[in-house]
Amino acid sequence: MLRESEAGDRAAFIELFASPEVRTYLGGPRPREELERAVPEVPGRRPGLFVIDLDGAMIGTVSLDRRDAERPGHVRPDAGEAELGYMFLPKAWGCGYAAEACAAALDWFADTLPSEPVVLCTQTANDRSMRLAAKLGFAEVERFEEFGAEQWFGVWSSVTPSA
Repeated sequence: MLRESEAGDRAAFIELFASPEVRTYLGGPRPREELERAVPEVPGRRPGLFVIDLDGAMIGTVSLDRRDAERPGHVRPDAGEAELGYMFLPKAWGCGYAAEACAAALDWFADTLPSEPVVLCTQTANDRSMRLAAKLGFAEVERFEEFGAEQWFGVWSSVTPSA
């Protein structure tokens, strides 16, 4: 189930950002002490960010945020595309939850902003994320170097191309 964050999700948010496994391709873990001070009582409450809830507990997040115009990788001349992001606690890996949650978020986005593209950027070394991008229907646009690693950049659209 996708839902807004709640106060009871704070520990899971801290775990996501402090986890070396989760943050392998996301710049590494952040210090737990820093997160304990910085994470608000109700973390992540903003439009486009969803908590993935399994049996009453947070197992991850999925978000749709505007891609920074300063970063490489864009499909619109004015930049600012919606970018899909997700993080899951390792105990939830390999169960299909990421595909299900991301597909639900993409459906929500397509209903909210029809015909607007969604982009995804991941390190090519992140095999799981590369497989998920393909499963969700993202098409490769380009590859580039960023953060000291090769990045895969793709686009998804709810609009069916005309023949």
